[in-house]
This record gives sequence, structure tokens and C-alpha cells, in this order.
Amino acid sequence: MSMYNFKKIAVIPTAKDFIDIILSKTQRKTPTVVHKQYKISRIRSFYLRKIKYTQQNFHDRLTQILSEFPKLDDVHPFYADLMNVLYDKDHYKLALGQLNTARHLIDNVAKDYVRLLKYGDSLYRCKQLKTAALGRMATIMKRQASNLTYLEQVRQHLARLPSIDPYTRTIIICGFPNVGKSSFINKVTRADVEVQPYAFTTKSLYVGHTDYKYLRWQVIDTPGILDHSLEDRNVIEMQAVTALAHLRACVLYFMDLSEQCGHTIDEQVRLFESIKPLFANKPLLLVANKVDIVSLDELSPERRATLAEIEADPELDVLEMSTVTDLGVMDVKMRACEKLLSFRVDQKMRSKKVDGILNRLHVAVPKPRDNVVRAPSIPESVMKKRAEAGDKKKRKLERDIELEEGDDYILDLNKHYTDIPEEERYDVIPEFIEGHNVADYIDPELFERLEELEREESIREETGMYVVPKIELDATMKEIKALAEQIRNKKAILKSEAMVQKHCKKPVMPRTSTAKVRGRNINKLRKEMSELGVDMNGTEDAHFTRTKGRSRSLGPVAKRSRMEVDVTENKNKNRAVSRTPRNEMGIKDVAMKNKLAQIAHRAIAKKVGRMGLKGEADRFIGTKKPKHLFSGKRGNGKTDRR
Repeated sequence: MSMYNFKKIAVIPTAKDFIDIILSKTQRKTPTVVHKQYKISRIRSFYLRKIKYTQQNFHDRLTQILSEFPKLDDVHPFYADLMNVLYDKDHYKLALGQLNTARHLIDNVAKDYVRLLKYGDSLYRCKQLKTAALGRMATIMKRQASNLTYLEQVRQHLARLPSIDPYTRTIIICGFPNVGKSSFINKVTRADVEVQPYAFTTKSLYVGHTDYKYLRWQVIDTPGILDHSLEDRNVIEMQAVTALAHLRACVLYFMDLSEQCGHTIDEQVRLFESIKPLFANKPLLLVANKVDIVSLDELSPERRATLAEIEADPELDVLEMSTVTDLGVMDVKMRACEKLLSFRVDQKMRSKKVDGILNRLHVAVPKPRDNVVRAPSIPESVMKKRAEAGDKKKRKLERDIELEEGDDYILDLNKHYTDIPEEERYDVIPEFIEGHNVADYIDPELFERLEELEREESIREETGMYVVPKIELDATMKEIKALAEQIRNKKAILKSEAMVQKHCKKPVMPRTSTAKVRGRNINKLRKEMSELGVDMNGTEDAHFTRTKGRSRSLGPVAKRSRMEVDVTENKNKNRAVSRTPRNEMGIKDVAMKNKLAQIAHRAIAKKVGRMGLKGEADRFIGTKKPKHLFSGKRGNGKTDRR
């Protein structure tokens, strides 16, 4: 019988998501473009591929779902009955069966439309047949919406089930609700089961693991069982019944002697008798819990008589336990493990495998040759040493002393320092380094010298040697102190003024004032230029408007005269001489201009050569359809990347 790991079952999508996944995959993995020059045979193969690919994807995904879910006929009977209790095996089988039918229907639809598509005589007819085939497959899957939803819920619940191995060493705890089952499993394992003072706190199976004799043991905590017929038990109780019926384990039946669980001892005994057939061929222990409140000896005669019927069974052991005080908890665990271990050994001894092994073993036992007793020969020296050793008292170990004294024990290592006199062993100061006592190397005069120094120091303090004298300021010192304060203030003021002057701009003197000082004017300039031989006719109305920092707009006469001069002198130029070309603006000299031109040339060359741009201002965006994928003759299966 195969074992299943339910946590590895893949997630089942809804019907809509299922269809979207398959169709999207078909769109991505098969060609999507038909050109007008295609032959009809190529068009048929184009759409045949789409139908077959879709059918194969549906088939593979449904096969994966059907194979991953456990088959009730193949799993262990414990899992089969547990799934029947939790999910109803008829509904479960029906859902898987309908998915299997849907898989066959999809295969038949694809087969039919592939046959029809072979007779397609036009692009339109082939495309319509493909659309009809995919549509019918999607319709079949839409009808499986409820089954897919149900199986997804089953998958989630199966993943939350504990991993129970039906073949390993197992201890099952059962009994009425609130009798202390979960408290016991929390004590002996690391399982953290919720414990509350009300019934049916545990609603499902919980598994913990413990170790005994270097073996791993599986402890199962079951929900509480009530005393009524099997037909009236609910899903929570049936989980416990299923575990008791199918797992080969040691059963611990818990009873609450204090009756705090809400059920009397008589009711607990009746439940024990009603589920006793489930304990057949299993080791059984009766655990009387909560003995810290009421023990077996404190029970009334009537209740004791009720338990006497159960105790009369020679194969049944009754153990007392309290999970509050931990009384008998480990004893119950050890007895259960020992009983199950011996039971499993007996079962294996009865099997045929043991006979095969024993047939291959032969133990030779020597037979006596005559009736003479030959005792072992021990030398007298050895016998003498044994007698002397028997007379000597055995040395008491530190562990024995600890067990005798209990909580009063204190570890004493100094008593083992036998090389040191007994009166010096417990001195506070001595420390031993390499077997030598440090106190032996301390000079006693050193302490006397330290005491003498301390006395001298106290005498100095009493005479006032370390007292700081008070200095009284006279008139001269007060004057010096006041002057120093004024100097510090003046330095601070000068420092702040220097900082302000550093960060403020110096005022700029306009050129107009300089021109007036130097005696510049229009008449003087016109006279000097005339003496130099320049024709100054027509400049009588000109004004001296240029200044260093700003300029005024020229009048219409002056502007016209300047434009005439510019045009005559620059016939081969497109712009006025007064305006600097853009590539020369802000450049100090010719060397700087050449350097900037080289930098610009390198930047443009990088964009054009390395980045593939057409120029400096190009914002080139590459083509979305690379030519090598969309040109040339291609056969089937060559366009997977589109």
C-alpha cells in the first residue's frame, strides 16, 4: 500500500481560471498569424496544431489532478475511513469520476474536430472549426466548476491533516471529553494541544512524538467519545473511532475519578464496555487520571465495585496518574511503550519470516563427556586480593554524598587540598597558582607600610594642607578684569563686522560718472574723429548712450545708419556683426573654442556610433517586431518565441 504526502497536491484552480490558463498557454506557444499567401494545407495544419495543443494541455492538467489525489482503494484503511468520515467517499469518488469523464469528452471533441478540419476548404471555415472546438472544450470545463471547487476544499483540508504513519509504534489516547487526554500528550511530547476546561476542545486528531529506548514513538490524541450508538456519533467522534479501529497501537483509556468531566464513573465504564470491541488484539491500559483530587483508595465502596468488574480482567492494567502534579505520568508512558514493544515482538515471532531466520541459526551447546565437575581454577594470590578488597570500605563518591544530603548539598572542593594544612584550607585570601599558595609570597611589612602612609595622609588632611586659599581681589585686579571684558567684547564685534563685509558685494561705480570726470562728450569725440580723417557728416543728432552696465534703445536714425554700415561691410554674412554666433557665446579665447568643438564632436560620435542614433537630437525607439523573426520561409514549429 502506497503512502501519500497530502501536502504535495497541487492547487486546483477554479473553472474560469482553468480555462484562462489553458487558452493563454495555447495563444503563447502556437503561431497566431496566417498570411494570405499560405496554401490551404498549411492553413489546415496551422489550426490543427492549435486544437491538438489545447486538448493535450487539458488532458495533462486533468491527469495530474486525478493522479495526485489519493485513491481510496489503494491507501491504508485508516486513511480511507478517515476520508469517508470527513468528506463522504461517494461524493469524493463522484467528483474525481466526473473529471475523468470530462477528460475523455475533451479528447473526443478534439478528435472529431481534427477529422472535420482535414476537409476545411477555406481560411474562414478552418478558423470557425478551431473556434468551435476550443469553445466546446471550455464549455465542458465550465460544467466541472462545482467539482473543482469541492476538490480544492478537500485538498486544503488534507494538507492540514497530521502526518500519521499507520505502521510505526503508536500510542492512542481515548476516553470521555475533558478527562485529561490533551494534558497528557502535552506532558510526554512536544505537541502543543489546546487545553480548556470544557468538553470537545479537541475536534480533530493531534500527533506528538516521544522517545523511549532510542526509538521514536507516535502519540495520537483523539477527540472525546460519548456513550451512544455508532449511528448517532458525529464527525468529531468518528475520527477517534476510526483511529482505534485501524491503527495497530497501544490504547490508553482515560477515566476521571473526580467526575469533574461531567460524567460519572458508571457512564465511563459503560463507554469502555461499548467500545471494547475496538480494543481487540491491541495492548490496553486503563489510566485513572486526576488522582490529586480523588485516588482509587478514596473512592466509595459503590464506585470501587463498579471498577472491580474492569479490574478483574487479568490482561488489563490499571494505573493512577495526575497531569497537574506529574504523578505517574512517566510511569504510564513507560508501561505503555513496554507493553506495545513486547506485543510487536510476539506478533513478529508468530510470522513466517521468523521461522526462516531461525532455520538458518544453530546454537552449539557442549555436552558433558563424563560426570566429573571441573570447577574454575583461581590462583590463591587473586583470592587473597579479593578478600582484602572486600574488607576495605569503598570510597564514597561525590554523587553519593549529593544523593544523601539532597537539597542541603553544597559542592566543597577545598576538602580535596590535602597538601595544605586543614586550618589553612578554608582561608579567604589564598589562591593557588601552579600548586603554590599566593599568600606565602606576600610580605607582611608591606601592610605595615601602607598603614603608616594612611596615618600620615590623615594628619595632612587635618592640618589643612590640601585646603585651597581664598583669593581676595584688590582694586588693581578688578580694573584689569574689567578691561579684559571690554577687549573680549570689542574682538567679538570686529569679528562679526569682518564676516558681514566678506559676504557683501562691493558697490560698482557707473561709467557715466567716470566720463564726466574725464571730460568726455559727443562734440569732443566728433572733433577728434574729424581730425583723424573720418567723415562725421550726418552724426549731428547722435547721442552718447553706452554705459558700462546698461544700454538704451537707439533712435530710428541711428539704427538705420548702423544697419547700413553692417550690410555694406558684411555682404557675405547672414547675421549682424554685433551679434555673436551661438557656438562662440561665452568663450574667452580661440583655444577654448577648439576644445569645446572637440568635446561636442566626441559626444555626437558616441550617440551615432555606439547607441545607433541618427543624430544629436534623435530619440530613436527600436522596432517592436524584429525582422529576423518575421521574414523568410518558415516551417511548422519555427515561431515559438512569438
